[in-house]
Amino acid sequence: MSSANDIRNYCIEHYINSARINNIKNIIIRAGNVHNEMNYKDRMPLICSTLGSLKFEKEANIKRISITGPSNGANTLFEYDILFS
Repeated sequence: MSSANDIRNYCIEHYINSARINNIKNIIIRAGNVHNEMNYKDRMPLICSTLGSLKFEKEANIKRISITGPSNGANTLFEYDILFS
């Protein structure tokens, strides 16, 4: 079974690091995209809680700006500022 660690690592590698490499300062991650890309089934609450966690912000060195959409849905959008320091 998957874990929050797997989700954090995946998102850091595929979203956050990619944004840093391309000097992108702000990104939006859609929970449903992560769910599909990781080939999960019925794991949306875990993805949303992981993306909304302070632990994810600290590990990824990002600052959450907003969460919009349903609380545990595919269309939940997490917006972050990418910190470069």
